[in-house]
Amino acid sequence: MSTTVENIQRQISENPILIYMKGTPQLPQCGFSAQTVQALMACGERFAFVNVLDNPDIRAELPKVANWPTFPQLWVEGELVGGCDIVVEMYQNGELEPLIKDTAAKHQDDQPEG
Repeated sequence: MSTTVENIQRQISENPILIYMKGTPQLPQCGFSAQTVQALMACGERFAFVNVLDNPDIRAELPKVANWPTFPQLWVEGELVGGCDIVVEMYQNGELEPLIKDTAAKHQDDQPEG
């Protein structure tokens, strides 16, 4: 199982803004993922995602790695921000957008052109 954990760690380290969710941003497969991705998209920056429904190994291992039992999970610069309730609350109180925008600005040189 170490390959799955290594894969998770690589995804988290390579993607400054990353959401592990059920479904895709265009087609979320659960209400919590839909709410979280909506808040994230409202910040107006690009982000990476992993559909845990397509990756059962990640779905099984990530809660152990993150010490967070549920999905979605938002990771920013290698740190777990939280799940739906935390992300939506941060968006509503104005904390999420500056975090996402600052992170995106810091890493814009990392983004591939196009």
